[in-house]
Amino acid sequence: MTAAGLPMPVPAPGLPPRVRIHEVGARDGLQNEKTVVPTEVKAEFVHRLADAGLTTVEATSFVHPKWVPQLADAERLYPLVRELGEQGVALPVLVPNARGLDRALALGARSVAVFASATESFAKANLNRTVDESLAMFEPVVARAKGGEHGGVRVRGYLSMCFGDPWEGPVPLAQVVRVARALLDMGCDELSLGDTIGVATPGHVLALLTALNAEGVPTGRIGVHFHDTYGQALANTLAALQHGVTTVDASAGGLGGCPFAKSATGNLATEDLVWMLTGLGVETGVDLGRLTATSGWMAGRLGRPSPSRTVRALTGATADQSPEEQQS
Repeated sequence: MTAAGLPMPVPAPGLPPRVRIHEVGARDGLQNEKTVVPTEVKAEFVHRLADAGLTTVEATSFVHPKWVPQLADAERLYPLVRELGEQGVALPVLVPNARGLDRALALGARSVAVFASATESFAKANLNRTVDESLAMFEPVVARAKGGEHGGVRVRGYLSMCFGDPWEGPVPLAQVVRVARALLDMGCDELSLGDTIGVATPGHVLALLTALNAEGVPTGRIGVHFHDTYGQALANTLAALQHGVTTVDASAGGLGGCPFAKSATGNLATEDLVWMLTGLGVETGVDLGRLTATSGWMAGRLGRPSPSRTVRALTGATADQSPEEQQS
């Protein structure tokens, strides 16, 4: 480790020179926490993440409060962080339907995301629709975001259960490719492949990326979103980078999972990702010290330790310490 608390960069061949981290802690992270975080604390969290050098910070979700009460304050939160967009920070928000899009656009959102499923079971659990019915619901949402008076709004398509489903088991590659192709064909600018229950392994990741390429899905429009259920998130990320992927989803402090898939555990921790990429000589623009401090601060607000191994290592904390002890 270097004197600055960073690993010694030792570049590996075949990796992109720079990776864009799509930070999901303030949305995907907090939506699965039992603690409902005050709006002002969420706003400070987003500002601290941006101050740490993250240029894409997913801010909130415009779903019905009944389904995700932790993010019921979207209308109050977004105006508190909106100025970051004028400073070059992308602030994507989730929109489940036309009503959600209307709410987001009314507040000036310029980047939105829809969330689909590769499996019928999860589509039913998450959206109460079949896969095809959910795609039909998203098509006019994407079209409206991309055209007319709101032209230029960036649309991301999340695709859940790309590798395994808790009800259906392993998911056939062709099944994932079909839904992925449909999301891009309707106008999504980017596709995020979700390992929602964390069962992917590197060979499976490469097989899916290769299958997508074979059906005309360019690697440059793909991001990856790994959960660390079996400790495979970093290995899977490295496999994706070796294939040419340059967008990786991660959550500060490893917050979050999925409220509609009970076997899903935390997201890949942003600090763990930055540590690995720094050691590989891959640029991220992220200040690891500031990011680690931010995750420790949020852990204190949530009343539980950060699950990120890098946060623990750099702060000298252990898994059984209280957040107060970690910050002392």
